[in-house]
Amino acid sequence: MNHFAPSFGIFARRFALAAVACVAITSLTPVPSHAAAKIQHLVSPGGIEAWFVQDATVPLIAMEYAFGGGATQDPANKPGVGNMTASLLDEGAGELDSKTFRERLERRAIELSFNSTRDYFRGSLRMLKDNRDEAFDLLRLALTSPRFDSADVERIRAQITSGLRRDSSNPSALASRKFLQVAFGEHPYGRQAKGTLESVPLIDTADMKDYVRRVLAKDTLRIAVVGDVDPATLGQLLDKTFGGLPARAKLTPVAEVDAAKPPQRAFIPLDVPQTVVTFGGPGIKRNDPNFMAAYIVNHILGGGGLSSRLYREVREKRGLAYSVNESLLWMEHSAIFIGTTGTRADRAGETVDAIEKEIRDIAAEGPTQQELDEAKSYLKGSQMLALDTSSKLASALLQYQLDRLPIDYIEKRNAIVDAVTLDDAKKAARRLWGQGLLTVVVGRAPQAAVQPAAATPPTAKN
Repeated sequence: MNHFAPSFGIFARRFALAAVACVAITSLTPVPSHAAAKIQHLVSPGGIEAWFVQDATVPLIAMEYAFGGGATQDPANKPGVGNMTASLLDEGAGELDSKTFRERLERRAIELSFNSTRDYFRGSLRMLKDNRDEAFDLLRLALTSPRFDSADVERIRAQITSGLRRDSSNPSALASRKFLQVAFGEHPYGRQAKGTLESVPLIDTADMKDYVRRVLAKDTLRIAVVGDVDPATLGQLLDKTFGGLPARAKLTPVAEVDAAKPPQRAFIPLDVPQTVVTFGGPGIKRNDPNFMAAYIVNHILGGGGLSSRLYREVREKRGLAYSVNESLLWMEHSAIFIGTTGTRADRAGETVDAIEKEIRDIAAEGPTQQELDEAKSYLKGSQMLALDTSSKLASALLQYQLDRLPIDYIEKRNAIVDAVTLDDAKKAARRLWGQGLLTVVVGRAPQAAVQPAAATPPTAKN
């Protein structure tokens, strides 16, 4: 999976916008593509801002939005509050109990969901044009008047707990959890966003109401809308939906943090047929001037699927694993690169060695000019094909806002890619991979090559 904000092509048909006194619009020249629209900066009468693409190709409206905070705002002793809150906001609101609320969503084919990520509390809303008033009103109720009825709380708690129990014997989940602990220690990024088997039973309604009160506020709100709605109508809908929220969030400050310095290894014993290896280390933040060089060289190493160095070495040449991938992951207060693969227990040591060799080689020598040129060509071409639905485009527009990129970034992106030189790529490779790896191995008892003397003591509860 590639964690880079989605690239996308915006549509080319020009259309006239009537002057609307109550809605401020800043329009951009559209980038040619296969459909029709352009990005606009909308400000509602009440001051709610959104990036907006008006597209009447189909009678649908998709909205993606996010509040700052996310799982970093969970109490230190109760990870999972944000996740549980997100799971309950569409389980009844205002005078509508869970059954009635869900029936209204289903009757109108309204898709409403929430998600607590590490840095953001995110939401998604999708509906037919004719059902927009009811859809936005149900969202308003969910955000401002969630019920948190005890029966629903216990049902959702049981679902989350069941998932956590499954994760406790899932090698991929265990490896990911341990990797974050090794990378970030006691920092909020080292905690589990979904919570733990110990914390979830302790979360109560007061915790979730407090989370809503502190996190869901207008000053951190970012919105992206794509679909068949005019600017004036959308401005009114945004005011009705979000206008009643508090003006300012009351977020707990989160410190900047660097991921732990490699090399380090950890092992978790688990009797499963396939050993999972998760590896990574400190990354490069999205606002770093060298980010694009890092992104391109990461594509060459492990983000390019079948064409990546890791895939060719680990899969094609050695037959050690079915797949291997590696991605950049950036957050508000840190950045890492992280990769994963799975292999037979008796070949885990050889697999780790092969990955480390590729890491050392690209750190020492960088990519070739041919690799750089091919990666650039792919990345420039793929942006025009990346998104083919209103929901995907809205998600991309939201991510660009969260990454604090300008609204015309899409027009500049290819030039930024082209500007990366071979020397830039080599410097980025040394910076990313010159120190080695943080490695977590989950599986049957390892050979000596998998667990050196400095490894973290085995524990099944990590």
